[in-house]
Amino acid sequence: MPDDNKDKEVNGVKVLWVFAHPEQRSLGGSLRDEGLRTLREHGHETCLSDLYAMKWNPVVDSGDFGHDPRERLVVGTESQNAHASGGLSADIRAEQAKIEWADTLVVQFPLWWYGMPAMLKGWFDRVFVKGFAYGVTEPGPDGRILRYGDGTLAGKRALVLVTLGARASSVGPRGVNGELEELLFPLQHGTLWYSGMSVLPPFAVHGADRLSVTGYEAITAELRDRLRTLSTAEPIPYRYQNRGDYDADLVLLPHLAPGVTGLGAHRT
Repeated sequence: MPDDNKDKEVNGVKVLWVFAHPEQRSLGGSLRDEGLRTLREHGHETCLSDLYAMKWNPVVDSGDFGHDPRERLVVGTESQNAHASGGLSADIRAEQAKIEWADTLVVQFPLWWYGMPAMLKGWFDRVFVKGFAYGVTEPGPDGRILRYGDGTLAGKRALVLVTLGARASSVGPRGVNGELEELLFPLQHGTLWYSGMSVLPPFAVHGADRLSVTGYEAITAELRDRLRTLSTAEPIPYRYQNRGDYDADLVLLPHLAPGVTGLGAHRT
């Protein structure tokens, strides 16, 4: 008998898949194709931004905002003004339209030097401009800044899919490479959660440069399972900035997570 509840979990979700890898024939490319196929098979609408194939320009400059290059460029101010006036460059506006359309953002990349490829970092730099992804306040003269869970992209979900050369044992509490969620904290907490998105636990493929056929089959089966619950899985329980956990200086209140410092303190 079909599981009606399971079917309901996957219908009607619009997914923007942002892919950053220079090689279409890579493991990453295969996982992307498998992921998009799975989403479509289960009733999702999909849109792909393949940044290398698009020859995406990752460099912020005055041309993004129609700014006179002879004048001093204040990126936050100029990006906010251009966003409000519709003056952002066409490529930025196209990516923002995709994000506005989507319910969920999947961000896929190989972990290079503990971070995103420059191409993907430049996508965030240029697309997540002030007024679109940050820099918005509540109505009124004393309105609080809406960020860390209450940002302009609140209501959307995000999933990070990352491939690593490191073995799984070395990416953990005592592994030489550190814990994965701490490595991804700048992206997951500092960008996606900051702008309001609910962030799902990441999907990681370890030992990506030496994955066997059997390993590939296992990881694609796991990916399909994760994507089937994309709209229902519990997100990482990050703390909201404006829900009473932080003081006026944005420091966690002393009675919360007593004795805990560092990144882990910002999860409930």
